[in-house]
Amino acid sequence: MAPAPSSAFPYESRFVDVLGSRMHYVEEGRGEPILFVHGNPTSSYLWRNVIPYAAPHGRAIALDLIGMGKSDKPDLDYRFVDHLRYVEGLIEALDLRNVTLVLHDWGGGLGLSYARRHPDNVRGIAFMEAVIKPIDWSDANAVERFMFGRMRDPVKGDRMNLQRAFFLKRVMPMMIRRRLTAEEKAAYMAPYPTPESRKPVAVWPREIPISGEPEDMHREIDANYEWFQTVDLPKLFLHARPGVIFKPSEAAKIRASVEHLESVDVGKGKHYLQEDVPDAIGSALSSWLETTVGLRAGTT
Repeated sequence: MAPAPSSAFPYESRFVDVLGSRMHYVEEGRGEPILFVHGNPTSSYLWRNVIPYAAPHGRAIALDLIGMGKSDKPDLDYRFVDHLRYVEGLIEALDLRNVTLVLHDWGGGLGLSYARRHPDNVRGIAFMEAVIKPIDWSDANAVERFMFGRMRDPVKGDRMNLQRAFFLKRVMPMMIRRRLTAEEKAAYMAPYPTPESRKPVAVWPREIPISGEPEDMHREIDANYEWFQTVDLPKLFLHARPGVIFKPSEAAKIRASVEHLESVDVGKGKHYLQEDVPDAIGSALSSWLETTVGLRAGTT
């Protein structure tokens, strides 16, 4: 069996001003940027065991979305469009050029929206368990339909995620095969000590484009996928079994419909694959960065 992932986060915190707020990020390595974008309810901490595999190939940067991790919590609606403005702002503030994107969960939607708008600034896209296309309620199992149905209700969802921290305490652990250590749980909970601080966590489930709703999110994510399927960029699809967003049948559809795609099965995992199989993710990512994207270790 592979050793358990390390709980350590041995990276120096860095901050950059974006739209009047400080955004947190960490970085390792030198050269062209490799930008890691997380989703709900995580932070740059999610990538702690994957970053070392990317750092030999370039400047590996893992951000904290606005309102999440150690980034500031300005008074926002925390809808997708708000997060996208801050991701675009961070890339500009750090003057990141020729970016390779590594995407998970809502990082997938944000990363593809950025890439679709700025295709000349993107060198390649790697993704896993990411929001890259609209879904239908029939794509979810009974437990997922029940949980996300309630979380999408403004009243019930706020009670669950603002008051009870349900996503953090219950949903996330359900979507990891192993048990997180006390140190890991504390790291994920630390950004959200109060109901007010958990607003981004509560809003994200309502943004998922399910059966056409919300309409604006369906349009955005559908446009992303239409563009993504055929754009001439190297793409790496990391999937696991049984998966959550990319169950086996959905993974097969992705492999069949997306051009310029390299697909790697990283083993057994649910949604937060970085907590179950970080070494498999890192090894596949390192190989792809070197052989396909052309970021060769030791030359940057």
